[in-house]
Amino acid sequence: MKLKKIKVAIDGPAGAGKSTVARLVAGTLGYIYVDTGAMYRAVTWYFINKGISTNDKGLMVASLPDIRLELKPATEGQQIWVNNREVTGMIRTPEVTAQVSSVAQVTEVRGYLTKIQKRLSTEGGIVMDGRDIGTEVLPDAELKIFLTASVDERAARRYKELLAAGTEIPLAQLKQDIMERDRMDQERALSPLREAEDAVFIDCTSSSIHTVVQQIVHLSLSIINEAKSE
Repeated sequence: MKLKKIKVAIDGPAGAGKSTVARLVAGTLGYIYVDTGAMYRAVTWYFINKGISTNDKGLMVASLPDIRLELKPATEGQQIWVNNREVTGMIRTPEVTAQVSSVAQVTEVRGYLTKIQKRLSTEGGIVMDGRDIGTEVLPDAELKIFLTASVDERAARRYKELLAAGTEIPLAQLKQDIMERDRMDQERALSPLREAEDAVFIDCTSSSIHTVVQQIVHLSLSIINEAKSE
């Protein structure tokens, strides 16, 4: 019997470890991983690189048809390509981080990326993470996770990541940036960050990545096995 391939949606605030967890869960299940946050970052990077102000909604919307966005599997998760150029490392700069939330609030940008995300999920067998996956993009996902951690823990993780990459930003500034990002994500009128009613809530402040991945894989396999027995 062919096992059912489910959709796993992982939502949560910035810095909670969604991308790492989603990538590892996908790898364990043999599923496709889609980092939707990276997609918004890629579009934001495109605007910045083209000199398009992220305050100029009209010009951003007019430029969307010129963006060819590709996600390619890689050893370390996923490569992001924009118009045949790999931008995986370029989309994680502080400049992109500072502007991605405002770009994500543009209705047409969300519509453009949501269509791509829905198309990628049609066959199931996918793990997708972001801010509104369980509530807007994949409301039919068989498993929805809301992953979070304390602001202090998220700032500390981000500090270590940046330091390892050769960038040093004061921890206090990172904490403030994360709090502001949370506020913007939660208060935006369009697809705000919120926990889906049927999501499993996981606070990973004191949990290892391995523990969280195991928990989500276990939940996924339970759903798959239930479907098999029906």
